[in-house]
Amino acid sequence: MTLLQMNAADPVAGLPVVTAEVDRFALAASRLAAQRPLRHKRLQQVADWIDEGRLEPAALELKKHLARQPADADAIYLQARTALRLGRRDEALALLARCMRIAPGFAAARFNRASLLVQAWRFEEAREDLQLLRRSDPRNPLFRQLEANLLETIGDTERSLAMFEELAQENPGQCESWLSVGQARRAVGRRAQCVEAYRQALACRPTSGRAWWSLADLRIEPLADADVAAMQALLRRNDVSADDRAACRFALAKAFEDRGEHALAFEQIDQANAALRLRFAFDADAHSAEIARKKALFTPEFFAQRRAAGAGSPARDPIFLLGRPRSGSTLLEQILASHPAIEATAELPYIGALADTLGAHDEPRSLEVLDALDAGALRALGEEYLRRAQAHRRQGRPFFIDKKPANFAHVGLIHLVLPNARIIDARRDPAATCLSILKTYNSSGGLRQHELGRYYRDYVALMAHFDRVLPGRVHRVIHEDLLRDPEGEIRRMLDFLELPFDEGCLRFHESKRTVRTPSSEQVRRPINSDGVGRWRCYEPWLGPLLDSLGSVQTAYPAVPDELR
Repeated sequence: MTLLQMNAADPVAGLPVVTAEVDRFALAASRLAAQRPLRHKRLQQVADWIDEGRLEPAALELKKHLARQPADADAIYLQARTALRLGRRDEALALLARCMRIAPGFAAARFNRASLLVQAWRFEEAREDLQLLRRSDPRNPLFRQLEANLLETIGDTERSLAMFEELAQENPGQCESWLSVGQARRAVGRRAQCVEAYRQALACRPTSGRAWWSLADLRIEPLADADVAAMQALLRRNDVSADDRAACRFALAKAFEDRGEHALAFEQIDQANAALRLRFAFDADAHSAEIARKKALFTPEFFAQRRAAGAGSPARDPIFLLGRPRSGSTLLEQILASHPAIEATAELPYIGALADTLGAHDEPRSLEVLDALDAGALRALGEEYLRRAQAHRRQGRPFFIDKKPANFAHVGLIHLVLPNARIIDARRDPAATCLSILKTYNSSGGLRQHELGRYYRDYVALMAHFDRVLPGRVHRVIHEDLLRDPEGEIRRMLDFLELPFDEGCLRFHESKRTVRTPSSEQVRRPINSDGVGRWRCYEPWLGPLLDSLGSVQTAYPAVPDELR
């Protein structure tokens, strides 16, 4: 759970007040809100409008009020609330910073700014705010929870786990605290203790879909008959949130799959994905058009001109592991992180953030801006990426892994700003990959079967383009080849990275490092082919997916001629 999800005194997030059962969090939230109550009656009315979602009249009234009193910190704070409700996080951050300049002791504003900075992965700034907050109230559970979230995100999992466990012991009735404990224990490989934490979460709130899904996804043992009955009863209730309902369906699907009841399992998978699809805006035609624009821009001549001008940072540190989710990238990360020269970090958002910044979240515009940048600007972007990634580098090794599958969409940008960075494309059987995506709970939503297949084809087409225009710059690892010949594939991968072979890479499953992705359990076992071909158990229900994959599936692992 993120801090903003549990903060009762978080007017910026506009979230519900926690119940008395949450005690210490509720008390801390109340104290934080009471430090600066709204005394202006009109502003109290505006605050109510924001809570009710009446953002237009709230914004208009705040504009009038601030025209008369431009230094009213409370009104600026309410503006930040409004901006965030409208999805304008950067604007909210700027308003909160302005608010604190006027009223440095405005703790709620500082707390909310720190929370948003953590969400934006701006850790140094968040730490400065947190230090001030912790200095004023060292035992405040809201501040400690935020610090634990920050530590977890930058990879200091042992410290964050200790803080999560302390908070859970202090607040044993808080479901979200036990979920945080479970996730942190899972990351460090304490699987048996994860079960205890997730069961504690369910004892606090039996309708917690995330707790049911986390328990099922551990894959320690099949869920019991009593668990299946409890989840089925949960789905019959009318007072269960949409998110809890969806997560519970994914957990129930896993339970049915473990019993070999694939028809029942797919029914749950299908219903869960249909509900989550409503949260996700996606235009397949627009996405394909964006891929076409990238292929048109990134030509051999385009790269040659920038190379001749010395564009980008010369750093060789980053290794980008990309592809599609559920394609074996976590296994590759675990193997490479077992080499003494390589450190694993996380799925860093910074390349995508650079692209967003270039085009103000408008992809066509970002390509236009990128086309106009000179060598110095491209170098500055590379240095900015390295600066932000530094927060995650804790071992002092010469190379680090950025394992974010979605970076396949930014291979052109990566090569421009970090031309010496190495790129590894993890690829697995398309149907197996897409089915695994369909079976995995993702609270933000996902694609329909035919959309997943078309998206996969776009991915293959874009990577094939870079194979042509940047020959030898991307190394591809076929998951099934790795399972058949681990040492050979590992040696080829290390040769690409210009690193000597190390026996530790074959013993990757012995590593004690933190793993925070859904594949954390699989990569702590020796290489095995247990899952190969398992997708065929669901083949009768995958017609739209297989039709949309088309030749990408039948030609795999080769690339179809029409996409070359």
